[in-house]
Amino acid sequence: MRKLKVENTLTQEFVEPKIREAMLSVFDTDLAEIPSESAMALAQQFGADKNFSSILNADKDDEAVRKFLSSFYNNLNLLVQKTWVEESDEAQKAHIQFRLDAVCKVFLTGDFQTPYKELVSLLHEVVSLMFGVQLAKTDFLEYAFRIDPEFGIFWWYVENLPEEAPESSEKARIYLLLGMVFLSNY
Repeated sequence: MRKLKVENTLTQEFVEPKIREAMLSVFDTDLAEIPSESAMALAQQFGADKNFSSILNADKDDEAVRKFLSSFYNNLNLLVQKTWVEESDEAQKAHIQFRLDAVCKVFLTGDFQTPYKELVSLLHEVVSLMFGVQLAKTDFLEYAFRIDPEFGIFWWYVENLPEEAPESSEKARIYLLLGMVFLSNY
């Protein structure tokens, strides 16, 4: 079993036991598949409604998946556009938008291994764009929990995503969908 990053009093203070257990289950490397009830618990924590289970269980050509991906793309694109940054960071914003477009196109083909690393990187870069140098501080997770506990849980999730795509395409798909659901509702 994989140990979660920052499983301590901080997460015990801000994260309900049900969500901590779901995180442990989702990132359990001993399991061949991610338990659907754990994935749904996290999805609902990240703002998804009960209908999100149809997205988790859908195939790549499903209309619900296309709508979800469109919502994610539009919301993240808008978030990046509306984030105020220093003039020196404007190029980073444009680069994120360009990469987001490419990742979403690949995701729609049903290939989850290829865009995995890029999408995880984009999640980090968007948060970096939003919080700047604050993200580099060692206490950023605590800061995130204190300013917005829901965002703190999302960031804890992102920090626990493996850097490389899991061997299972299905695990990669669920990891990405869960990472995307928060930002599609943010």
